[in-house]
Amino acid sequence: MMRSFVRVVDSGSFVSAAGRLNIPKSTITRHIQALEHELGVKLLNRTSRTLNLTEQGRIYYQGTLRLLESLDILDSNVQMSAMQPRGKIRVEIPNALAYCLVIPALPDFLARYPDIQIEVSVGNRTVNLIEQNIDCVIRIGELYNDSLIARSLGELPQVTCASRQYIERAGLPVHPADLALGHTLVQIVSPRTGQMVVNELYRDGQTERVSAQWQFAVNDSMGARTAALNGLGVVTTYRFLVEEYLSNGQMVELFPDWHNTPIPIHIAWPENRQLPSKVRIFIEWARSVFNAGE
Repeated sequence: MMRSFVRVVDSGSFVSAAGRLNIPKSTITRHIQALEHELGVKLLNRTSRTLNLTEQGRIYYQGTLRLLESLDILDSNVQMSAMQPRGKIRVEIPNALAYCLVIPALPDFLARYPDIQIEVSVGNRTVNLIEQNIDCVIRIGELYNDSLIARSLGELPQVTCASRQYIERAGLPVHPADLALGHTLVQIVSPRTGQMVVNELYRDGQTERVSAQWQFAVNDSMGARTAALNGLGVVTTYRFLVEEYLSNGQMVELFPDWHNTPIPIHIAWPENRQLPSKVRIFIEWARSVFNAGE
C-alpha cells in the first residue's frame, strides 16, 4: 500500500501509478482507501483534475520515502549476501592517497568483485555527500563534520626532508633551529582552510617549530613533493610520499632524532544513510589497504 501511495504522488495520478506498478487502477484506489482508513487521516485531496497532498499526506510521504529506501537496501543486502556484489561506488579520496596508495591497490579489489564499478573523485572538498551522491570519503586530518560516521584508517607518519641538490647548495641543518638561518621551506597551504600549515618537531620534551622563509607555497602534497624534489626547499610531508626518494638518496631525512606528529586518516559516510553491502565491502577493503583491521 505504501508503494502505491508513493507512486500516486510521484506520478500525479492513479492511472499513471497503476501503469508504473502494472496493476489495475481499481487496485491502486483500494490501496489508498485502505491506507487512509488504517491511519484515520486523509492523505490526498482528489478532484477530477487535480491531486494534492494534505498536510498529513506530506508528512507521511516523506517518512514513507525513507522507510522504502531502507527496505530496498535491506532487500538488496539480503540478496547480495547470496550473490556477487554489484553496482557503482562513488568515493572521494585526497590526491596523494588516491594516486599513491588506493588506486595502485584497486586491481586486486576489482578482480575480486568484477561487477563493482569504482568512481573516484580526487580531492578533499565535498561537504554534503548526499547532495553530491558520494557513498564514502577518505579524509586526512581531524574530522569536523558531525554528520559523518567514521572509522579510523590509522595514521600517516610525517618526515621533514630535502633533496640532495638542495642540501649541497644550502648546507645540512643539524638542528631544527638552523632552518631560520638562511634555509627555505616548501610551504604547504591547507586546502580546507587556506591557512599556512605550521609543523612542529618533538624530542625529549622539547618542541621546535619547522620555521623558515619560503618562496613557493602549494595546497597539494604531491605538488609540495615535486617542489622539494627539484630543490625548492625543505618540506614536511607524509613519509609514504618520499620513502622511495629517501631510499635511493635523492632526498635526505632531516633531524632523524626528532619526531613529527602523525596525521590521522578516516573513511566516513553519511550518518543517515544505510550502507549497501557493496559499500561495506569497499570500506573493509580500504581498512586492509591501510592496515587498519580490527
